Amino acid sequence: MTSVPDRARVRLTGISSRAYEHPADRSALVALRKLSGFDVLLAKLFGLINERALRLMYLAGAVKVSERQFPHIYALVRDGAYILDLPDVPDVFVMQNPIPNAMAIGRDRPFIVITTGLVNLHDEEELRWVIGHELGHVLSGHAVYRTMLLILIQLAARIAWMPIGYIGLRAIIWGLEEWFRKSELSCDRAGLLAGQDVDAARRALMKLAGGSQLSELNPDAFREQAHEYDAVPDLRDSVLKLLQLQGNTHPFAVVRFAELDYWATHGDYERILGGDYPRRDTDRSASVGEEARNAAKSYQDSWSRSEDPLVGIFRGVAETGARAASGLFDRLNQQRGGGGGTGGTGTGSGGGPGNGPGNGPGNSDN
Repeated sequence: MTSVPDRARVRLTGISSRAYEHPADRSALVALRKLSGFDVLLAKLFGLINERALRLMYLAGAVKVSERQFPHIYALVRDGAYILDLPDVPDVFVMQNPIPNAMAIGRDRPFIVITTGLVNLHDEEELRWVIGHELGHVLSGHAVYRTMLLILIQLAARIAWMPIGYIGLRAIIWGLEEWFRKSELSCDRAGLLAGQDVDAARRALMKLAGGSQLSELNPDAFREQAHEYDAVPDLRDSVLKLLQLQGNTHPFAVVRFAELDYWATHGDYERILGGDYPRRDTDRSASVGEEARNAAKSYQDSWSRSEDPLVGIFRGVAETGARAASGLFDRLNQQRGGGGGTGGTGTGSGGGPGNGPGNGPGNSDN
């Protein structure tokens, strides 16, 4: 179960983050890049968090990865950046912490932080997947989510005494958390593209859920567990599942396993490795309306596969709403004359491979 891939990894030259992003994540990113003045807003948001201070903190209190310190991790990061064709190789720090975790921090000079708990938990190929996950955050520019969510949560806590304002903010936060969770599914795919070892990605997710004793874990049983979670027999369980998502920026481990397993085995992964993927030089021409339709279709496909009773009840209503949103995007785009956006895939990042809620600009994940 720990074998290295028996072939050389394929370099994905010029790959756009749109190639691996979950459609709901991708549609949001494309829409934001089309917004006039969004770069100015992003710069102001990041002005609230001192990126330089964070870098100095890890430089002082963690181990900077290099050819002389954690050289095997240094090689994995350079290899992952080469496979995903990142313009720059981010710095990496290993931090003493027994909790398995990793995060990517920063917008202008993003860097990655990995805990010793994660290093000790994973073998080399599993760690390659983790690092690829973080590089996916860097390539997609996910830092905006983390920053916006952090600021809104802090604001919600301050105005909790105002029922109307608080309820409105909670609705926005709920939407951002859903967006956040989809970005984690995106970067699970990026990790697979960087490592190109499906079994290692599966093992890594199982270990995040159940620890290091690989002999006690079984991917087929874990897949069945994911189905059991999806196909709960009682509507009350469906409601509880929905409530348990509140405050979580990451999907649960079995959900991530099932989503990545499906993506890896239903054509998209092999198509990308075969060279059929969008390039960064086409990002400016990405259509908001088309990506919104792709997001709606993705949700519809997911709902059609789900056996959750609550999904069955609301499937028709949600599909109607998704179609209406897609039409609205098209009309807005036509009114604006189909104007171009800021383009690019972004350089910010955040979040890691863990399963729990985060608590900072790079989101400490577990």
